[in-house]
Amino acid sequence: MLVRLMYASRATETVRPEVLNAILKKSTHNNPAVGVTGVLCFSGEIFLQVLEGGRGQVSKLYNRIAQDPRHQEVVLLSYDEIDERSFAGWAMGQVNMSRLNPALLLKYSEAAVLDPYAVSGKVSMALFNELVATASVMCLP
Repeated sequence: MLVRLMYASRATETVRPEVLNAILKKSTHNNPAVGVTGVLCFSGEIFLQVLEGGRGQVSKLYNRIAQDPRHQEVVLLSYDEIDERSFAGWAMGQVNMSRLNPALLLKYSEAAVLDPYAVSGKVSMALFNELVATASVMCLP
């Protein structure tokens, strides 16, 4: 059974670009072996991530993330059984924040900032879907 999970968290300390790249590389390497796909968005101190795959594998990964000391205020935004993946093309895609149009954020929230704590999981998923549609998601080189 396939599921889609979306969560948000705040970084416990400043995340340097090389640290974020290391996280993405590790995910890109490990996720295919367990059948997990998804997309990560990181802005400022906020992680917003969608994970898709088998229920057991996604739940295990989410629980590991929730216990990771680099994350605080981990919030489950949505968890759904799905018929097919929306993000099957990425072992772990990354939102290219330099291509993110602030008007897209304004479409879904009160301000042009990424704040999944201020909107519903449904709104955050709609934002992710638009990011994919506008080619704002990239893979690691």
